Amino acid sequence: MQQTRSIFNQIKMMLNKIVTLFLLSTFFTLVLQAQQKIQQEKLPKTIDSILQNAVDSKLIPGAVIEIKKDNKIICRKAFGFAESNDDDNKPLAHPVPMTTDCLFDIASLTKVVGTTTSIMLLVDRGLIKLYDPVGKYLPAFNTGDKKQITIRNLLTHTGGLITWYPLYYRAHNKQEAYNLIDELPLAFPVGESRHYSDLGFILLGEIIEKISGMPLDQFVKTNIFIPLGMNHTTYNPRAGGFTKFAATSHGNPYETRMVHDTSLGFVFSEIDPNEWNGWRRYTLRGEVNDGNTWYALKGISGHAGLFSTIDDLQKFVDMLMNRGKLMGRQFIFEKTIKLFLTQDDFKNGLGWMMDAGESFMKGGLAGTFGHTGFTGTSIAVVPSMKVSVILLINRQNIGLLPTGHYYNPSPLRKEIFEAVIAECK
Repeated sequence: MQQTRSIFNQIKMMLNKIVTLFLLSTFFTLVLQAQQKIQQEKLPKTIDSILQNAVDSKLIPGAVIEIKKDNKIICRKAFGFAESNDDDNKPLAHPVPMTTDCLFDIASLTKVVGTTTSIMLLVDRGLIKLYDPVGKYLPAFNTGDKKQITIRNLLTHTGGLITWYPLYYRAHNKQEAYNLIDELPLAFPVGESRHYSDLGFILLGEIIEKISGMPLDQFVKTNIFIPLGMNHTTYNPRAGGFTKFAATSHGNPYETRMVHDTSLGFVFSEIDPNEWNGWRRYTLRGEVNDGNTWYALKGISGHAGLFSTIDDLQKFVDMLMNRGKLMGRQFIFEKTIKLFLTQDDFKNGLGWMMDAGESFMKGGLAGTFGHTGFTGTSIAVVPSMKVSVILLINRQNIGLLPTGHYYNPSPLRKEIFEAVIAECK
């Protein structure tokens, strides 16, 4: 009897311990979940405050943002207006509200979303090598110092090309634009320094066309956008029947300055600024802002021209975050993703920016990559944290500042990125 009672007491003590451990485990789980919920609620409130304040202060017309962490969207919201000012840059009586399904002119994000990804696919298929000389595909580059320029140089902006040139003064279609770039002299020694140049990505677009035998817009649609389900990403969206846009600039006032105002540093002795006057004078809705793309390349280029939505861009970023996988299959080989997203001597990747000194992703951990677009768009990804920040701003629709420049969204991007990093650690 005594022995039975002892065994019973031991069992009772054991059960008490189990119950206690269960209760403690449940308590700590609930505490952790509560903390996570507070963090998840805190970040959207912080983002709300930052972007709504920017809209209320009339720094930007509107924005759409999506932040993703561990395959979960923790913030997706539209702010302000898709169109706030009219053709004369006067405030609209009834501004058009911004929504998450608005198509944005993503400007230089075209370089990474379309062109860089196309080169990745061609590398995967063994149709191109990064150290191939450009002259292998474009005979005009088989002369002088241009012989040294490789595909890699174009991707890393180290080809020595002129940083910007108003092609439309001397070219009226795609082939004329390609021929003109062929003729232009180099501005810097090949491979010795990084000078961001649209012209290099225009050439990459031409090379993609030559290798694939397809127009650039058809290649990216067939090989990238359709497979990724990016059904709202396209060149010349109005021709595709799209009607819902975040409006950008009122014509091309800043680009007009770039040609006429030599204090900006662009001087072309062979061009009379007054010899061409085909400038648009109306608000751009679904027409690419970039002058070279619109006037000379008819809306389709390797450096600009794509329109997209926040959801489509997230699909694209998810593929990269998933090391090139798409619904269980390898869309781009993982080794190619790694190759393109490894820092070079100038702290950047192939096509992608990777320098943590860039303000829009300042403080990012090793491996962080991203890009920006002139219209106000940006992507920043921190793979080690499984975090992405896609921010689309239509900054130009509010017009030029008294300084003659558009509002610089870099401090805004930096503030948002730092908040995301702090909350997602």
